[in-house]
Amino acid sequence: MDDVTDPRNPAGIRVGDIYEDCYFHLVLCTEVNDDGGVVLSSISLIDSTFPRSCDAQYCAPIRIPIEDVMALKNDLEGYASRRQAELRAGGLEPE
Repeated sequence: MDDVTDPRNPAGIRVGDIYEDCYFHLVLCTEVNDDGGVVLSSISLIDSTFPRSCDAQYCAPIRIPIEDVMALKNDLEGYASRRQAELRAGGLEPE
């Protein structure tokens, strides 16, 4: 793994990573499309919906360590509420 961060994919999300998409779903990255921008395709670990897509730069997805996935899934509503409050406090509005 190289240490250079691509500004189009600031979180460095790759195939196989678990991340939070712009709708607060925990998702498994299944494909990274790089054609000018970086589009992440994934499948939801919450309700198995797919394909789910996020712009790696503008949707601001965050990588979720595997150790945290089960705890988050057990209280997804509380997690989504906390994340929305964090985004509002930081001046970012959830989509």
